[in-house]
Amino acid sequence: MAWTEDRVEILTKLWAEGLSASQIAKQLGGVTRNAVIGKVHRLGLSGRAKPSNPSKKAARKTSTTRTRVTRKPSAPRKPSPAVAATPPPPPPIEAKPMANGKYATILTIRDHMCKWPIGDPSQSEFRFCGRKTADKDEPYCTAHSRVAYQPSRRRGGGVRALGPNPTRRRLK
Repeated sequence: MAWTEDRVEILTKLWAEGLSASQIAKQLGGVTRNAVIGKVHRLGLSGRAKPSNPSKKAARKTSTTRTRVTRKPSAPRKPSPAVAATPPPPPPIEAKPMANGKYATILTIRDHMCKWPIGDPSQSEFRFCGRKTADKDEPYCTAHSRVAYQPSRRRGGGVRALGPNPTRRRLK
């Protein structure tokens, strides 16, 4: 479909009347709503003279009466036992050396080892925690799991992940 001068003139007239792009596309035929929007943009047509559905906006303006609902202040909530409990000890900052005295790197890390990164990956001192995980499928040791997966405080239920996405499938 080519934009002839006649079609551009009709488009300009309908746009100025306030018709929507899909309404213009139906009237022109053989053109999509997106094609109309693109042509309007390329022509640099300004805003509309009037809205396409003035009855809907007029109905909204008439409902200016609002009822205000006031609530009594509720009693302060007591913290749940999980929140009030003492925080767990901080996770170890230093990596655990392996049996050969070296630290776990990307080349030496295994399934049963904690994959918590320690240091800057662009530095030569970068390593992983390397401590033993509770389960082969867990990526972190117990201490780092407490940091990565914290209970949700909004609904008092599930676990919110702060680390890597726990629902993502791991490639084997």
